Amino acid sequence: MIDKFSAWFKITGSEMKVIIFLLSAFACGFILKSVFKVEFNQNAKNFNYSYQDSLFANIGIIEDSTASMLEISDKIFDSKQEVLDFNTRDFKKSKTEPEPSEKSINLNNASASDLVSLPGIGQKTAENIIDYRNSRGGFKDIKELLEVKGIGQSKLEKIKKFIFIEKKN
Repeated sequence: MIDKFSAWFKITGSEMKVIIFLLSAFACGFILKSVFKVEFNQNAKNFNYSYQDSLFANIGIIEDSTASMLEISDKIFDSKQEVLDFNTRDFKKSKTEPEPSEKSINLNNASASDLVSLPGIGQKTAENIIDYRNSRGGFKDIKELLEVKGIGQSKLEKIKKFIFIEKKN
């Protein structure tokens, strides 16, 4: 009989079995509810949201009242200003580490800690600069930093105002 219905509705036998299962589950639930008078979720709490709904519904009324607007204006914030405040912060730098002064770091004798104080230079890049300096016998031009792994044109632009080259004697 299942095959006749599935052929008539043009569905597979598996789909027909799923439909029969769902119908039987629905029928069992209906029988439990109506015949045996079983109440589901008897311990469910009823919440009264009328106060919150009235606040939401009265927003238009509050906008017309200047006294109420003064109370609400303390709670309203300018989201654009909040975003701008975060955009100007530099979260990577701590406030305790000042930037070096201009032309204060000699590339040919700077230590790793001196190089790390430069903006955008970490410990690994500082080690790469020192390795490059030792392998080449010192820097002759600031643009040689572009050959150091971890330093590109933008990073060089950020740090070049803090560095200088004093040739070894």
